[in-house]
Amino acid sequence: MKIKSKILIYSIISVLLLYFLVTAIVPKIIDKQHNQIRTNGPYFVSKESQELYDNLSFIADMHCDALLWKRDLLKENDFGQVDIPKMIKANIGLQAFTIVTKSPKNQNYDNNTGDTDNISSLYLVQGRPTSSLTKRAILQCEELYGFAEKSDGKFRVIVSSEELGNFISDRAKNRKLTAGILGVEGAHALDGEIENVQVLYDNGVRMMSAVHFFDNKLGSSAHGIKKEGLTAFGKAVIHKMESLDMIIDIAHCAPKTIDDIIEIANGPIISSHTGVRGTCNNTRNLSDEHLIAIANSGGLISIAMFEEAVCGIDASATVEAMKYTADLVGIDFVSLGSDFDGSVITPFDITGLPIIVEEMQKTGFSELEIKKIMGENVKNFLMKNLP
Repeated sequence: MKIKSKILIYSIISVLLLYFLVTAIVPKIIDKQHNQIRTNGPYFVSKESQELYDNLSFIADMHCDALLWKRDLLKENDFGQVDIPKMIKANIGLQAFTIVTKSPKNQNYDNNTGDTDNISSLYLVQGRPTSSLTKRAILQCEELYGFAEKSDGKFRVIVSSEELGNFISDRAKNRKLTAGILGVEGAHALDGEIENVQVLYDNGVRMMSAVHFFDNKLGSSAHGIKKEGLTAFGKAVIHKMESLDMIIDIAHCAPKTIDDIIEIANGPIISSHTGVRGTCNNTRNLSDEHLIAIANSGGLISIAMFEEAVCGIDASATVEAMKYTADLVGIDFVSLGSDFDGSVITPFDITGLPIIVEEMQKTGFSELEIKKIMGENVKNFLMKNLP
């Protein structure tokens, strides 16, 4: 019996050691595979473009999924597209950190079900296994707050207009400060319980989309099966979000779902990361009608930076979508929505954003228009719409 007991103990120890090694090594490998950059930095632009970029007082991006990968965001990593040192180097005022809790296997832009889940295996190898989607969201919220606590004051999580105003004042004196807000990509993170809207809010979430890559209890995804609209539960969630001044994101929604949200929402709505059908006609992107409706709500259209969204592999494709949108609805409703670290290949990491400014200058945007798209529109929107 003693020999059998020793064998069992040694087996358990061996399994634990193996699991420790997996959690230490594999997440970085997966991260590198999923979040690639076409051209590594450092990035160079004209002197005029760099000076304009450096003098921008507030640069903001409305979508990145960096929290999914359990990356040390306090360290400047040699992989991935966003971390806090890169944000500071890139003169970023605010980055939206959006939380992914579930994605389907063999994910595509046309037809996905919610029957499978890639995130379960990812969380397992990251050493943070949980089947609850709400708990997965809370864990990512806690990690961002943890980075803030350990950042020596360089990074803050913003949850209110008052905090944002204080941050803007402090950053005017010290450009080495940066901040983030929390969003959720797909309200399946509620685990089907409307009470969890309050739970996520209490954990710092200030923005949420109804769906992601598959249909859920709230309604239909542009990439799901049904292609229908909001359910009764979905409408109740939208009303609950508005009661808390939580920002409604229509990214990834089926057209009918967008129509339903537009119909019932009382306040502004946004698309945190999108392309536009006027320059890249696919199911991922927004029609002219929806662009106009978002602008009419007082919202934001945040243009993404990857090929499937803008039908191009460089900054010019993103800027073309920005120009199309600005010409259609006005400059005040256009912003950045990169989708950095969202399992997409981007032209550059966050330190390459001066390339966007240079391309905007080439396209004929004025200095004021560049300032607005690069962050002033986001700042004004959040000052008006955060609690």
